[in-house]
Amino acid sequence: MPIYSLFAESRADSCRSYSEFSGEEILDTNLAEKEEILKLMGGKQSSEENKGGSTQRNEQIGELYRILMQEGLITPDQLKHAMRVHSKLTGHATLLQVLKDLKLLTPEQLQSTLEAHRLNLKIGALLVELGHITKGELESAISKQRDSDVKKSLGEILIEGSFIEERKLLEVLSFQLGLPFYPIEVTKLNKTLLRRAPAKWYALHQFIPVSVEDGKVTVVFTDPLNRDNVEVAQKTFGKIIPALCSKGDFREVIAALERDASAAKSAEPDEKSVVSIVNSLIEEAEKSNTSDIHIEPMRDKLRVRFRIDGVLVHHKDLPIEMGPPLSSRLKIMSRADIAERRRHQGGRILFENSRSGSTLDLRVSFYVTVWGEKVVLRLLNPKGQVLDLKEIGMFPKMMEKFRLDTLDIPNGVILITGPTGSGKTTTLYSAVHHLENINTCIVTVEDPVEYLLDGIAQCSIDPKINLTFEESLRHVVRQDPDVIVIGEIRDQFSAETCIQASLTGHKVLSTFHTEDSIGALIRLINMNIEPFMIASTVAGVVAQRLLRKVCPKCAESYTPQPAELYRLGYSPSDVKGAKFMVGRGCSVCRFTGYKGRLGAFELLVLNEQVKDAVLSKKTTYEIRKISMESSGLVTLIEDGIMKAVTGLTSIHEVFRSLPRVGKPRPIPELKRLLGAEQ
Repeated sequence: MPIYSLFAESRADSCRSYSEFSGEEILDTNLAEKEEILKLMGGKQSSEENKGGSTQRNEQIGELYRILMQEGLITPDQLKHAMRVHSKLTGHATLLQVLKDLKLLTPEQLQSTLEAHRLNLKIGALLVELGHITKGELESAISKQRDSDVKKSLGEILIEGSFIEERKLLEVLSFQLGLPFYPIEVTKLNKTLLRRAPAKWYALHQFIPVSVEDGKVTVVFTDPLNRDNVEVAQKTFGKIIPALCSKGDFREVIAALERDASAAKSAEPDEKSVVSIVNSLIEEAEKSNTSDIHIEPMRDKLRVRFRIDGVLVHHKDLPIEMGPPLSSRLKIMSRADIAERRRHQGGRILFENSRSGSTLDLRVSFYVTVWGEKVVLRLLNPKGQVLDLKEIGMFPKMMEKFRLDTLDIPNGVILITGPTGSGKTTTLYSAVHHLENINTCIVTVEDPVEYLLDGIAQCSIDPKINLTFEESLRHVVRQDPDVIVIGEIRDQFSAETCIQASLTGHKVLSTFHTEDSIGALIRLINMNIEPFMIASTVAGVVAQRLLRKVCPKCAESYTPQPAELYRLGYSPSDVKGAKFMVGRGCSVCRFTGYKGRLGAFELLVLNEQVKDAVLSKKTTYEIRKISMESSGLVTLIEDGIMKAVTGLTSIHEVFRSLPRVGKPRPIPELKRLLGAEQ
């Protein structure tokens, strides 16, 4: 957070507005004010001000105003004017706040002045002047500090007494000391630096290294004024850049490091151990861009398969005796019940890949079969990033309609549908990323959270502590959200919650398991949602599938057979000029002819004609026909055909993956509707 945002949030609880003062009141000033102005401008202080403990604070704050005038940010006349107004106010407004409220000084100007000069201001006086605490609260904290049997800093007293939040205090300290404030997370730390010392040593000296650049190591301290700890850090890392961190963040990081060290000590991998086998499987899966690892017990062997580009590929076979120990190892890693082998279980693993240096997030499912426990590990967000909305694979005109007619409207329900593994979550997060900004509150309920996004309140449900979908959905509307994201509509309760939230002015995004976009509306009706509620709340539905892309390394032109064109409803003349491609097969694509995947989409926008069709309870065929005629609906098969025509995927992949409903329209018309370039 920029420091000037702290100033903008400062309290100015004045009892009278500046506009209430007449010109005569402002011109009227007393002797004490005149002496104060002279003092701020470099004149002598009155004898009264030289008495008591406030003198030093006045001198410090006076130096600040003197510099503001020297920099030309305010004039002596403007300062006098602000002081006259300030003398007429009651409450806790400070002179700095008056200058800002009179628009004589901006938060940015104040920030740059403090950073450039780094005045030797005491933290208590600075917090009062910036309006974060009152003078009375400061005096109370000083009194508590003086009477306390345990020696504590003023900052600790202010935090313990709830006078100020720790993070805000640290941000003020950061520019007072000229040190950056650094929020730390264990997953973002430099592993090589951390290995120079054990976690207990970092805990003893209250610092931790976070990064290195140009030979200088950035080290965060809980107390950068402790010279002993700074000297220890310098002896350990050489040239350092000190920074501030909160004690809460520091304790969490140390606890995580100690857990990792304990786990590593109890399970040092070697070539023949179960630990080594599990580690190598996960590392090989990441290297081959695998989305799921299947470990399946059979009658006489343990089969391991990887799902690559949506297709299961055999990886290796292991001895059947390895089944129970592999299952136990994965249960330990995912914190499941290692003693339970009669019931299905689930868990989650954060895996540190020592070879690539990356951190993998895996969702684990244990399923009891007649031959033992089948384990599936899903690699969540293997690339660690959310796709931009423009990168998900929609053609230009469909993308424009999706953005303008659904995402950018003020409220309504937006559904993303498709079977498991069709890329719904990726599209959902891309849409959420598009909506996220400083003026929007987004709250999610997910099982589990698959992508971590800054600035969004994400909740991962945990039935073990009764943090269920139902419990979370009841509370999410009380969080004053603008956008609510529900990971999946599972039942009538979650469907009704989406509808009710939309009716109260919220924008709701969720995923749904249906065959196509029209099927989402029909399924909502089957969940006993009234058609008029659907018509008045659902803004749009995106149905999607994932198609394998033709490998660019071995791609070659392909002429479809007449029988293949007949299956599509086309003749050879209908596809004249089309650029069909197929992969010959090479080492890059593992001789499959395909490398990577892209989405095929169907976007249903509920305009008035479609809403009337829903209200009239028309059939799916009738609703689809009306949507194609009035709102420009392009079906999944039509979108897939255009991706095959432009050479992005093969015609065989379209047959394999996409449902066929009716005869597709001519290619020139589809090209016009989608804005596709051939």
